[in-house]
Amino acid sequence: MRRISWMLAMVLVLSILLAACGKKDAAAVVKDLNEVVGEMESYQGAGVMTLHTGDTPQQYKVEVWHQKPSYYRIALTNAKKDVTQIVLRNDEGVFVLTPSQNKSFRFQSNWPDNQGQVYLYETLIRSITGDTTRQFADEKESYVFDVAANYNTHALVRQKIWLNKSDYAPKQVEVSDSNANVVVDVKFDSFKFGAEFEKDAFDMQRNMTATSEEGGKAGTDSGGVAPAEQSGDSGGKEPANPQTAPEPDGAVSDGQSGVSSDTEQKGTDGAATGQESEEPTMAEPEGADSFGVIQPTYAPEGVQLKDDQIVEETGDYSVMLRYEGTYNYTIFEARPQDRAVSLAPSRVVDLGFTLGMLSGDALQTLTWMTDGVEYRITSADLPENEMVRIATSMQEESGK
Repeated sequence: MRRISWMLAMVLVLSILLAACGKKDAAAVVKDLNEVVGEMESYQGAGVMTLHTGDTPQQYKVEVWHQKPSYYRIALTNAKKDVTQIVLRNDEGVFVLTPSQNKSFRFQSNWPDNQGQVYLYETLIRSITGDTTRQFADEKESYVFDVAANYNTHALVRQKIWLNKSDYAPKQVEVSDSNANVVVDVKFDSFKFGAEFEKDAFDMQRNMTATSEEGGKAGTDSGGVAPAEQSGDSGGKEPANPQTAPEPDGAVSDGQSGVSSDTEQKGTDGAATGQESEEPTMAEPEGADSFGVIQPTYAPEGVQLKDDQIVEETGDYSVMLRYEGTYNYTIFEARPQDRAVSLAPSRVVDLGFTLGMLSGDALQTLTWMTDGVEYRITSADLPENEMVRIATSMQEESGK
């Protein structure tokens, strides 16, 4: 009887050891992640990003291409719109492109080195490896990390990151606010390390023309920019350009420079030094027609709309909305025919659906472009995170 009990005990111990065999703790996974990033040459990922910042969640298809050392191409598609936006980084700088409207927006910036995005693999891994208080869970097919969010905004506090056990590819990311409400959610449908891209995949002019023949949707049969391999994890053919709606038309970070559809203007030394200089006036390709009055659906507590004014002078249609209360700010909306851009110190701000530019010190201005309309929020006391919430709430609105 004792012998049988002893044998059962040994079998139980061996079963426990076998069950634990192959499991990794947080330290082992973090070590592996550092090696993956260090050896990584390129990747291609695709999925769906949902922003829970307004009354109604906003969904975007997102596709990310990266190739060492610093080439990036992010394509976003608003589920409700059919306008293309591509964020591109190459040797010439950082661009936000809207091929369907033949417009580009140039940033003299080291993005994304100084500011990561939730859909960039390096940003996620840096968040995991840099948080010594990280929480770790081993699920059936995923390693799950709960770490601090680091997205240059106080509104985003924590994030949960799901990584595939087999190759550490990202599966899902949830970014939450201080009340544990999910603000941004990204679900990856496919992710491939070692992706191969065409030689001109990150070329600005190539990306501007790649979608024009198909009404703003890129394809690979009409000469569009595409990876050398188009098969995703699902085995289907992936589009070269899933995209979105916004269409910036200026430039920012160390300096701000206007870029027309067929004329590229680079920042000058004055941008880096903070000295202002003026660029030549740019003619918009289309007329400045009326778009109504676009009001944000969000306003900080204690803030009310004071008044709005529609101005139709010198061929430009513009709207100014003034808010007062807890914070005082002005929203300016315009679709200018001509535009003169000044060089001024600015920095890139991630709005989720596009990149914006924040300039000024005591009086700050957040500028971005969507559907041919330029938006500016100017205030001396409105926090940056509130500016971002207001901007996001205007994304799905139409003129009234």
